[in-house]
Amino acid sequence: MSVDQYNFNGMTGRPFRILSLAVVLASWLGAPGAVAQIDPRTALLEKAGWDALTAGEAQKAAESFRAALAGDPGNARLHLGAGVAAYLERRDDEARMELERALVLDPRLTEARTVLGQVQHRMGDVRGAISTLDLVVANAPGDVAARATLERWRRELELHDRMQQAIGERFTVSFEGPSEAALANEALASLDRAYWRIGAILGAYPTTAVPVVLYTTEQFRDVTRSPAWAAGAYDGTIRVPMRGALDKRDELDRVLAHEFTHALIRTLAARGVPTWLNEGLASALEADDLTWAGERVREAPARIPLNTLQSGFSRLDGAQAQLAYATSALAVRRMLDEAGGAAMANLLRDLGEGVDFEVAFPHRMRRPLADLE
Repeated sequence: MSVDQYNFNGMTGRPFRILSLAVVLASWLGAPGAVAQIDPRTALLEKAGWDALTAGEAQKAAESFRAALAGDPGNARLHLGAGVAAYLERRDDEARMELERALVLDPRLTEARTVLGQVQHRMGDVRGAISTLDLVVANAPGDVAARATLERWRRELELHDRMQQAIGERFTVSFEGPSEAALANEALASLDRAYWRIGAILGAYPTTAVPVVLYTTEQFRDVTRSPAWAAGAYDGTIRVPMRGALDKRDELDRVLAHEFTHALIRTLAARGVPTWLNEGLASALEADDLTWAGERVREAPARIPLNTLQSGFSRLDGAQAQLAYATSALAVRRMLDEAGGAAMANLLRDLGEGVDFEVAFPHRMRRPLADLE
């Protein structure tokens, strides 16, 4: 599971919801009273930006805020909007810069600090995220969600501080103690196999070493807030619950290959990838046999259109999620069989560069998306 399932649309299961925050910000900062003192054109652009965020259209929002900032670069609200849009598109360096700028202009803008903490956490700076959220809680002691997130991040940091590491050429695996060393080495070997097999199919490889963390089931649920059916997560770090994994080598290989594929997709496209394509590619490449997917789709009372699987699967229950994964895997397998791995990699690169999916798909797949449906 991609936590692109930590992506903006997939955070429905998390207690600290940036999507909800964006909607609140849109209704507050985009209100007429909040923009009455600025240039009318800038005000319209700002409103368009918040409206786009409310609709989940991060790219349109980014364009609106960028244009608005050209006319009013000292407006903290615009930098906040630009930061939220950049966060949603996984342009984390830019998001951090915009949010920090918003706080320089208006240190009381708690909303900017809230999103900044999420950006820092996703970038792996857990200590910085904790420091940032500490200020949010200090200024809003009644914010129950922020306090719960802060406590969870502190538990995560404490856990990671006591972990050991097994370092390979392409992966760094963190694990809790000496008793887990054999498991870490087995995970490294499994990940290396996935690296060469999946990289060869797509003709692409991650450009930097991929961090991996092995958890108990309880630690995994606490840190990732993934649904009960999730067997792994990827949010810039591969996170996997490993209890009993050495007794199920095939399952270990499958889960690690799935999450590695998400890491490779992120290398090719940090934004713009529909969830069905992201999860479908990971599911199609985790193992050669897709019999399970065909059986699940045949047994389903109704098919799921791909256009309903654009956002994260975390909102689904177990049966719905299984059907969504099966549908996505079969669609992507058809794409790979017809166009090949290189075309798939180029499609992802196009999406990462901001090309609209409706344009990129027929260009790379040599057929309209409607035909695939």
